[in-house]
Amino acid sequence: MELIFEVRDAEEGGFYARALGHPIFTDGDTWEALRTNVLKATSVYFEEGTEHPRLVQLHYV
Repeated sequence: MELIFEVRDAEEGGFYARALGHPIFTDGDTWEALRTNVLKATSVYFEEGTEHPRLVQLHYV
């Protein structure tokens, strides 16, 4: 499974991301912080026993 996040600029600075097709939302002050938060949020959403995505992509819009 591949998971794609749509990334946009946040009004207050930084970025926010939402997964396409899944209710996963997160943000970050920097691109690296956003990337870390996306991976953490994905891990929490896909708990043990469920299929984890093998690829997570960030697409800046």
